[in-house]
Amino acid sequence: MLRSQIREEIFKILFREPFMEREEMEEQISFSMEELEGKSEENLVYIKEKVHGILEHVSEIDKIIGENCEGWNLNRIGKAEITIMRIAVYEMIYEEDIPQKVSINEAVELSKLYCDDDAKGFVNAVLGKVVSSGVLSQEEPAQGIG
Repeated sequence: MLRSQIREEIFKILFREPFMEREEMEEQISFSMEELEGKSEENLVYIKEKVHGILEHVSEIDKIIGENCEGWNLNRIGKAEITIMRIAVYEMIYEEDIPQKVSINEAVELSKLYCDDDAKGFVNAVLGKVVSSGVLSQEEPAQGIG
């Protein structure tokens, strides 16, 4: 699987989170892993670990997103948009092998698939602000992807 396909699978799993209890989420993760049988073990492990990592750090990630959404309350942001931004912020904080601009670009691409037309600009702007806020440990130019 390509990294973009892996991100999409992670998105599909995490998108369910706001609609269920934690115990149900674990069951949904298991169901999703079963649906992905036939994929490489390496990809399956990566997907599962990343989903759990994002869920483990969701409060911290949401705080970062919230601090960079001028005039927006996280509860007002679409579920797809917030899920996409959670993936990107997680990558920017915890996955040093993924350049920040790649995380932003992939988030914008996911938003084109799963959100309305205005979402890509919003996702790009918020993630660009996250990078320029200095909250991330990696040192890269503070810019979004156009």
